[in-house]
This record gives sequence, C-alpha cells and structure tokens, in this order.
Amino acid sequence: MLGRIGVALAVGFLKLLALVPYGITARFGDGLGWLLYQVPSHRKRIVHINLGLCFPEWTPERREEVAQKHFRHAIRSYVERSVQWFGSAEKLAKLIQVDSEVDLLDPDMPPTLLLGFHFVAIEAASVWINYSLHRPCGSLYQPMSNKALDDIAKKQRGRFDAEMASRADSARIVLRWLRDRKPVMLGADMDYGMRNSTFVPFFGVQACTLTAVGRLAKTGHAQIMPFVGEVLPNYKGYKLRVFKPWDNYPTGDDAADARRMNAFLEEQVRLMPEQYYWVHKRFKTRPPGEPGFY
Repeated sequence: MLGRIGVALAVGFLKLLALVPYGITARFGDGLGWLLYQVPSHRKRIVHINLGLCFPEWTPERREEVAQKHFRHAIRSYVERSVQWFGSAEKLAKLIQVDSEVDLLDPDMPPTLLLGFHFVAIEAASVWINYSLHRPCGSLYQPMSNKALDDIAKKQRGRFDAEMASRADSARIVLRWLRDRKPVMLGADMDYGMRNSTFVPFFGVQACTLTAVGRLAKTGHAQIMPFVGEVLPNYKGYKLRVFKPWDNYPTGDDAADARRMNAFLEEQVRLMPEQYYWVHKRFKTRPPGEPGFY
C-alpha cells in the first residue's frame, strides 16, 4: 500500500514521463511488463486461468504468447497514465486517432450512455471521448482503495470537463445527468458481484454481468453508444472507435440485454485478445454451488 509520500513520488514520476516523447514512455512500459512477466505472480496466474477458460481451443503455445503480450500491455497501460493524465490536449491529439460512426459534435444528441470496455487503452479512450464531445460529460468510476491516489485519478480523469461520480452513488446521479442531456460514460464488463447482475455466458463461461445498463437506459430514455480504445502497433499511440447506438436496446429482458453486451464484447476481444484486461478476475463470482476458478 502506497503512503502519501509514495503516491507523491509515483505521481511525480508520471508527470516527468508525460514530458518525454511518447515512444520512450511506451517502450519503457513494454520493457517493464516483459521483465515483470518473468517473475511468478498472482496476476500472471489470473491471466492464464482466464485465457484457458475463454479459449480452450488454443494451444498452450498460443495462450503463452497472448498472456505475455497482454501482461506487457497491462503494465504499459499503467505507465502510460503519465501522458493520459498529465499530457496536454495537443499532445494527446497527435496520439489518438478517432474512428467514429456518429457525429460526436451533434448538438441534438439524445440522452446517451457511452458504454466503455476494459481494454488496455480504456483510460486514453475515456479521456479523449470526453474531450471530443466538447460538452460537459458525466463519468462513473470505481474508487481506489488508496484515498490519495484516488483523489488524483478522479481529478485527472475529469480534467476535460467531466463530472465524476462513484459507482456506489450511480443510479440517481446518472438519471440526473441524462435529464440534463449530459452524456454519461460507464463500464459494465467487470465482476461487481450479484447486486444488479445476472449470469450470462462470456466466451461460453457463466459470467456475473451487470443488468444496470439496460435499466438505466430504459428509465433515462437513453441510447447506448459503445466505444473501444485500441493501442496501435509500433508505439504509434491509440485509436478510439465509437460505434452506432444499439437498435432495440434495452428489450426489457435483463438476461438477453446482458448477453447482447457480452456478445458485442466477445467480437471486439477476438480482434485483439492481447489487449483485453485478463488480469481482472472476470469470473470471480460463481453461480450457487459452483467452485471458484481462482
């Protein structure tokens, strides 16, 4: 656990990295990830368990290749918080390509839930979609256990006119934001426990999946607009992909709506499996009577 001095030193280091060319920062993070992968760890074990559950058809060599690439990406993503949190808008604009199927500057955009997914570039994607909207935006976040670090993360994530709110206080605040026509960013592809969740397949494995997205969309009369962040090859930066709003969503069937969200995510993961956050215990909560995986 980092104390205040440790947090201050870590943040100072990130601010320093934000000043150097992005390619140097990215290569440093990649090298650090490679080095840490050589050491047995709990997180490395989680990556292999998740890949084994989701891709049983893969050879051990294929899983090892993707596991190592992902671990390098994951560690690199934390190092790259430097430019994402402290880099100027001008620097980020040179690093982030936007591929959008909608007009993000549409002044008549209806109430919108911007649905993000936990790929390694989610931080860059969330910061930049907020900037690209050129209007105040709401954003839900999962508070960190370290209060000092949480305060800094909350401030930097909201630096382009985003109002941040904890997931614990989410429903009432999200509905207020939607009434005010303020786009709302949220992620729903983590295991947050059984509250407001149901079990639906994710790569064929029963996964505890939030149903709150559909309920918020229905109550707030909002459209669901997915977005995905991608790390570009050769240390070139990122791509923000924004998709058209989903038709006929929500349906009123919580399980069907949750399954549709997971099916969309599966399509994106297959395009870049090394970039999804396999370090997370996606299958931590199990159906009654089923043993845990981790």
